[in-house]
Amino acid sequence: MRPRTWVLVLAAVFALLQLADVTGRDTPDSKNYVSYALTLAGAGKREAATETVDWVCAGKASAAERARRVDVVHFRAPSPAGRVFATCRAGELRRVERRLRAGGAQTDGHVVPFVAPRLRRIFEVRPGYPVFLVPFVTAFGVTWGVWLASVLVAGAGGVLVFLVLRTVSVPVPLALTGQVLYYVLPVGTTAMRPMTEGLMLALTLTALWGCALVLTGRVKAGAASAAGGLLALFAVKHSQALFLGACLAGAAAVVALWRRRRHARRLGGGRSAGGGRSPGRGRSPGRGVAAIAVVGCGAVAGTLILARLLRYPSEAESVQDLLTGHYTYPDRAHPWRDFLHLEFAFWVEWLRRQLTEPLFPALLAAGAWGARRRPAFGVFLLAAAGTGILTQAAHPDITVFGDRMIVLAWLLPVVGVPLLLEPLVRRPVPVPVQGPARAVGVTR
Repeated sequence: MRPRTWVLVLAAVFALLQLADVTGRDTPDSKNYVSYALTLAGAGKREAATETVDWVCAGKASAAERARRVDVVHFRAPSPAGRVFATCRAGELRRVERRLRAGGAQTDGHVVPFVAPRLRRIFEVRPGYPVFLVPFVTAFGVTWGVWLASVLVAGAGGVLVFLVLRTVSVPVPLALTGQVLYYVLPVGTTAMRPMTEGLMLALTLTALWGCALVLTGRVKAGAASAAGGLLALFAVKHSQALFLGACLAGAAAVVALWRRRRHARRLGGGRSAGGGRSPGRGRSPGRGVAAIAVVGCGAVAGTLILARLLRYPSEAESVQDLLTGHYTYPDRAHPWRDFLHLEFAFWVEWLRRQLTEPLFPALLAAGAWGARRRPAFGVFLLAAAGTGILTQAAHPDITVFGDRMIVLAWLLPVVGVPLLLEPLVRRPVPVPVQGPARAVGVTR
């Protein structure tokens, strides 16, 4: 089959596997995004609340039924699904109805008031994912619409990994390996959750693909891809646009400096004995790297300016949200001091846990080592994956399920491991031949 056929087959297999769990992937934040999409589609607050709550509670009921079937004591007990659904639905709708009757700030914006206004404001400034959901929930309903949207965005992420690797001339089998790694590692699981992470991963890969295009000489297409990814990221989660823009600009500066030094060193070494200079063999930084730097700096400046003009929640507000358990406790008097204390304690505990199960650090190291095979591209790969570390550092909450805050760091092994395996595919293999001729080496 042609490479593009294999890409589609892998994406289709991934989609079919996701039928194993159509509901039950939601997190506490998911209902805010889904209700946002429903109100954008024209539903009233109460209608959106009912549809969202039914979806969430159906997932909980399904999970309770599956747990009952394998319970070593209660596997013959009656199904708890109906009771779990009714209890969940009554509790959620009662809380929403109380806030809707209060009116005022409780009912502002598009998000159904599942949470207090200060916390809801954080979701209001992330319209990108709800807008993406609108056509799916409109055409297929909440359950299948959310599932289909998640499958498409997660599948697209794997396809983008393939495109990135092929752009930097990785052989087709290894590019397909990168796509498979995206699906089977925690990246695919996180991308399937009905939250912003799936779109964040896809758009970050779009920007990284743009960097790869620029480095291979397609400057206009690459710059447009990187700029488009960053622009869309602002609507999905503006902090990721800020982090990625800064990291890509920094990576462009590193590549430009490295290339300039190599260029100058080779020019200097090319002087003839008579004082003349032979043409230098080094490569100057070029306009492509400068284009990425401009795009990255523009994303940083644009994010900061637009966030202020649109009065998005500030960094201090985000810190208070973290330190007060989503505003369930009074604001901290010294939030930044407490934040730094928590930051240090978080990374100590995080490292301790990683040492007991070192798969993630080992894969990060393998990905970083593989990135050395494409030095310039490797710097941009490290920059994109580094936004996962920055996101986690901005939210040092050890209780977040599934390590979704740091999920972007998984892009390093997803893209870097195929690069690490490249010598195994390209190495000469002795092939015996007929007759008196000796064995010859052919490259796979």
